[in-house]
Amino acid sequence: MRHEDLTLHTDKYQINMMYAHWKNGTQNKKCVCEAFYRKNPFGNGYAVFAGLERIAYYLQNLNFSEEDINYLREQEEQYEEGFLEELRNFRFTGNLASVKEGTIVFPKEPLIRVEARIFEAHLIETALLNFMNYQTLIATKAARVKQVAPEDYLMEFGTRRAQEADAAIWGARAAYIAGFDATSNLLAGKYFGIPTKGTHAHSWVQSFASEEDAFRKFAEALPDQSTLLVDTYDSMKSGLPNAIKIGLELKDKGKTLKGIRLDSGDLAYLSIQARKMLDEAGLNDTVIVASNDLDEDVISELKGQGAMITSWGVGTQLITAADQPALGGVYKLVARENNGEYVPTIKVSGNVEKVTTPGFKTVYRIVNEDTGKAEADYIAMEDEKLPEKDIYLFDPVETYKDKTIHRFQAQELLQPVFKDGELIYDLPTVHEIKTYYNGQIKMFWPEHMRKLNPQTYFVDLSKKVWSTKMELLKQAAKN
Repeated sequence: MRHEDLTLHTDKYQINMMYAHWKNGTQNKKCVCEAFYRKNPFGNGYAVFAGLERIAYYLQNLNFSEEDINYLREQEEQYEEGFLEELRNFRFTGNLASVKEGTIVFPKEPLIRVEARIFEAHLIETALLNFMNYQTLIATKAARVKQVAPEDYLMEFGTRRAQEADAAIWGARAAYIAGFDATSNLLAGKYFGIPTKGTHAHSWVQSFASEEDAFRKFAEALPDQSTLLVDTYDSMKSGLPNAIKIGLELKDKGKTLKGIRLDSGDLAYLSIQARKMLDEAGLNDTVIVASNDLDEDVISELKGQGAMITSWGVGTQLITAADQPALGGVYKLVARENNGEYVPTIKVSGNVEKVTTPGFKTVYRIVNEDTGKAEADYIAMEDEKLPEKDIYLFDPVETYKDKTIHRFQAQELLQPVFKDGELIYDLPTVHEIKTYYNGQIKMFWPEHMRKLNPQTYFVDLSKKVWSTKMELLKQAAKN
């Protein structure tokens, strides 16, 4: 797919900090930064990581054009020409490690780790968070919808309500990763190979003298792919009877009316009546599709009421993540170079949830060999060697909550993506990511995955990481 020049897709203070480092001669000092989120969205017990592909393309295409340089030259800060020349030669030359897209992830664990010159680490923060936060949010919302309709066909219908084209296209991709089956967006289908689906609008029906004629003309044009929208006038009195009439005409020709779509009214009642009418007419294979401001809560309620809907078009509530429109992921510096070595750094806050975990770290998923289920995620220093057996886990806040896992596998979640500025990771297709995600959800106990009041899944610290954090907090208290 085409990739825009997004080098200036950053906050101005990033450029200001880069300039200040250049003025002080510290622009080549290395640092380690981590991207993570603090709280699960939607009251969920987890999130679904997404956004890595776009981050990779962004880093590959990162360079300041002459137009960018000229624009910065006009800023009120009056950056010196030597700095602008430094930007002219800018490229990403660092290392980046990330969890795989489609990974089930949890608060306060590193999802992306950047090791780079501080000059580079500053610039990429804004865009990296923009891509990760949005796509992870939409993938998580999609996972919740899939959870309440695991056997049904799910279509992403959100383009016209999305916050601009990029949100529609990448949101469709995120939704597909975490359980949706198709999108209405043709450009997303073209770019990523996602199946595309569509019916017709009310305007199609209105453009004909009668609803019956509108249905017939549509079925004649698309005899193998006709789903008829039945609520333009009256679903029960005209829409369904006319759709059934056309369905029988198709059947006489050896074709099948694929479906009828309900877009308003009491969807549970209408679908029950529609299923009865369709079956009585011998149109047993015609599915009932529903749309109209659906989300996981509405779909769950409809299923509880016996709705006979097996295909759902979910739009606005999904693509805008209407009940929580931001993930709140952050990007923090956790180690800085000093005399050729990395020194852990910490951010202290009056809000305990904003205190960072210092050090050049990685994260492991501890899987119990006896059950095949994930027990906890375990954050350790990057150079730590894990025990081969009997790993001790404790809650980093309520430390009396602890346990020992005797037989386990430690799966390192952060995988190398960029090495010295070069992409070394084979980006999987969206279909491969979807398959990977489907395997991920099987690794967790149902109580961690449920939609309402999930059991907390623990993200623990190694003794070394915890001790380092406690020591830096003590030092900060003395300052």
